[in-house]
Amino acid sequence: MMSPLSVFAYSSKVILGGETIGIDIESNGVMVIGFYKIDGKYHKSDLVEGDVITKIEDTSISSIEDLTNALENYIGEEEIEVTYLRGEKEKTTNISLFLENGVYKTGLYVKDGITGIGTLTFIDPATNTYGALGHEVLESNTSKIVEVKTGTIFRNSITSIDESSNGNPGSKNAKFYYGTTYGDIDKNTKFGIYGTYTDEYDEDKLIEVATPEEVKVGSATIYTVLEDETVEAFEIEITKINENSEIKNISFEITDPVLLEETGGVVQGMSGSPIVQNGKLIGAVTHVVTDNVTTGYGLFITTMLEESEK
Repeated sequence: MMSPLSVFAYSSKVILGGETIGIDIESNGVMVIGFYKIDGKYHKSDLVEGDVITKIEDTSISSIEDLTNALENYIGEEEIEVTYLRGEKEKTTNISLFLENGVYKTGLYVKDGITGIGTLTFIDPATNTYGALGHEVLESNTSKIVEVKTGTIFRNSITSIDESSNGNPGSKNAKFYYGTTYGDIDKNTKFGIYGTYTDEYDEDKLIEVATPEEVKVGSATIYTVLEDETVEAFEIEITKINENSEIKNISFEITDPVLLEETGGVVQGMSGSPIVQNGKLIGAVTHVVTDNVTTGYGLFITTMLEESEK
């Protein structure tokens, strides 16, 4: 009797990740992240945190430099028109420029990009696409997703780790090497960041991809960096499988004494660390459980692979 063959819309084998990567995203517009007082008070505006400014009058805006240059053209005007995005909806409003101590001000704190670290999950050698993080990159002040205009992943090296404790997740600290890029960032989604991998990779790290049905409760391994640029393997125990969840598919507990000693549990920067079980790549670490930091969640690798092809 013949068994039906599995049909993949993506590659059945990929390059195993685990390397820590730097992440640099230039946003598609300038995001409002807060407000400051002018003449001792906040000035009324329709803008709220998370809005993305795309135009000043008829001038398109994609960076803080663009914003500053555009505003200089309207110094002396009582009000100027601002076009902005709130979610996917385009809106317009007027803001005022205020002269304080010889400087014109808007009362807006803004940001045009994000820099951080994460972990590479896989590279698909058939397409040279990669997936990392397993969750979206958010602007920390507003918790809004950053829409990618351009971006890169690049080399970094872990210098130290702030340990996690219950209620206080720790983090990896890294030295950034901006000049050594590994690839472009094409999109930032709730299932991770994706793009084209442009650097060389080790073809000996090819690993088979597991379907969700193959993932089982029991022992597994995560691959991540704790020092410099060395990828190491650490033991975890998968405690629950949830195929109905969109992102929290794999519940796990760290059991490796070395990892617990070094990190105290799941730390920021570990997101994207690949999870391997029975010789197959099954998923990626995505979240820490803040009130029990030795536990966390993972995303099925098939979800990431499907997302990489959209």
